Amino acid sequence: MFGLFTGNSYGKDLEGRVTCKGKGLSKIVVTDGMDCVLTDAEGRFHLEAKRGVRFVYLSMPSGYLAPCEQGSIPVYYKKIELDTNRTYDFELQRNPTDDTHHLFTFQADVQVTSEKDIRQYTKYMKEMKSYVASYKDKMDVFGIDCGDMVGDSPHLFPSYLKAAAKSGLPIFRSIGNHDMTYGGRTYEYSYSKFEELFGPSYYSFNKGRAHYIVLNNNFYVSRDYQYIGYIDERTFTWMEQDLKQVPKGSLVFVVAHIPTSLTKELQWNALIQDETSNAASLYELLKEYNAHLLTGHTHFNLNVCFTPHLMEHNTASVCGIWWKADICMDGTPAGYGVFEVNGNHLTWLYKGFGLPEEYQLRVYPTGCCEEYPQDIVANVWNWDEQWQVEWYENGKRMGKMTRFTGYDPEAHAICSDKKRVEYDWISPAQTGHLFRATPQNPKAKIKVRVKDRFGREFIEEIN
Repeated sequence: MFGLFTGNSYGKDLEGRVTCKGKGLSKIVVTDGMDCVLTDAEGRFHLEAKRGVRFVYLSMPSGYLAPCEQGSIPVYYKKIELDTNRTYDFELQRNPTDDTHHLFTFQADVQVTSEKDIRQYTKYMKEMKSYVASYKDKMDVFGIDCGDMVGDSPHLFPSYLKAAAKSGLPIFRSIGNHDMTYGGRTYEYSYSKFEELFGPSYYSFNKGRAHYIVLNNNFYVSRDYQYIGYIDERTFTWMEQDLKQVPKGSLVFVVAHIPTSLTKELQWNALIQDETSNAASLYELLKEYNAHLLTGHTHFNLNVCFTPHLMEHNTASVCGIWWKADICMDGTPAGYGVFEVNGNHLTWLYKGFGLPEEYQLRVYPTGCCEEYPQDIVANVWNWDEQWQVEWYENGKRMGKMTRFTGYDPEAHAICSDKKRVEYDWISPAQTGHLFRATPQNPKAKIKVRVKDRFGREFIEEIN
């Protein structure tokens, strides 16, 4: 048995102390996943015994580090032992780097299903380590993985962890639908394997002035592999308490596997798998913060600006087209997000594996796009409404390109090659980060220049 009907059913109250070098740390948030309390002046905490809790854990405070296991798992939690007089003490290490300025990599949908996939993922993680090396001397650096680490292949978790350790980073993780344990009679069983390996399936931590909340929004409905995007009441109740300790107006990141919404308008057809059906309640909790939602699941890249203070970054997959190609279904390179936080200031970009960070678009010559054969086409995968996209013909500025929704030509060709992709269900994804223009001379030298919301310029040329 697992879940709400087991755990600290009639056990002892949860007590312990949070220290650094033996000295108690005050005002540290401690939780059992239901209630949140603060440590006193000596670092002590007390949580009343209750039914259905499995962990006692910290909202890791800024300026401190938790010990790491298996190379990348931050251990900010302790499993509750029933019917013992055990105390739950946490010894933290002072972060040698001021984490007010920090950087994190954000990856989604590694989704390994074989040791062959693991070998490629290992190469990717070594490359990530090399990329962040230049930042480590300047700021705190860590990773976030938003789930689907394995593709319904729990036997690969040990291999996944060995590969992830090659990044050299502590990695905070959320559970994805392909990481769930199936076959139980209720939703609560579905996250049992994840919690056995990584600890609580929802939690929070702090870095500098930023607060991070990691959620489980994969709700297993106990029918084969069926699930919906949904946040349960227990999680919302905990989150309300967690946010009480976060000053209004703070920078808050919310990590979850399934997107909250793929459009500005919430879709009210409930019980969906690619959006969170009760996302409106999440937005309500975040309305007084500067919030960024970090999600995956779709295997394509999409930025949605809901309001000036609420944005979602739905990030393309590490596995590309399920390890059959190094681009995703929308033409985004297999890669990860890179987010840099300095105080309350945030910048981000998308980093493709094996590609320089300046590579932020791909340009196709005329004849490549079936819908617009007379046009050049640019795929600007990390585009949002504050980007500018313009083009030049033989050195002359021609103006802005026209945005349209369609298929990336290369992704469309790869997905159409069923021998290469192997699976009949793989198909390209339509995307709205495509731009087109009609050159006067199809043989002209073409340049596309884009400027992101932070004023950074990126250029690609074709002859």
